[in-house]
Amino acid sequence: MKSIPHPIQYQGSKRTLAPVILRYFPPDIDCLIEPFSGSAAISIATAARRLARTYWINDLNQPLSELLRLIVESPKEIALFYGQVWNEQHDDSLAHYYKIREAFNRTPDPRLLLYLLARCVKGSVRYNTEGLFNQSPDKRRQGTRPQMMRDNICGVSLLLKGKTKFTSLDYRAIMS
Repeated sequence: MKSIPHPIQYQGSKRTLAPVILRYFPPDIDCLIEPFSGSAAISIATAARRLARTYWINDLNQPLSELLRLIVESPKEIALFYGQVWNEQHDDSLAHYYKIREAFNRTPDPRLLLYLLARCVKGSVRYNTEGLFNQSPDKRRQGTRPQMMRDNICGVSLLLKGKTKFTSLDYRAIMS
């Protein structure tokens, strides 16, 4: 099978476990509900295998859920924005990361979160007690190159566009 696109690097992602998890799925799913979506690895893998007709992607992290919606519904715009932010880092990549992190914490703009996730240490999302993103940048790399990110974003959009609902609710609301 062709490689499955993944624009979001996320510690704890089920991406590598997806083939094993999907073995336990029934062959014909009306709606796959992913209540703790994170990077939406299970929804993406399920869509790549055409195991479900529709998808409900949920994560309590509202900017993350909104980022996933933008990736699926507005792939060209989010890829262009990411490329612009990524290209601005070349003079001083660490200062740029902290500037973007501060802007995200002020605005919770999900488009900025994509750069932070691509660039932070081990794709590990961390928030402090005030709810501010506080993970450090990975000093060994500068994040996913814009063309690779565009390819991954467009690939995910092709798989899920027009058949996915996005929310950021408590899992109990989803399960009821």
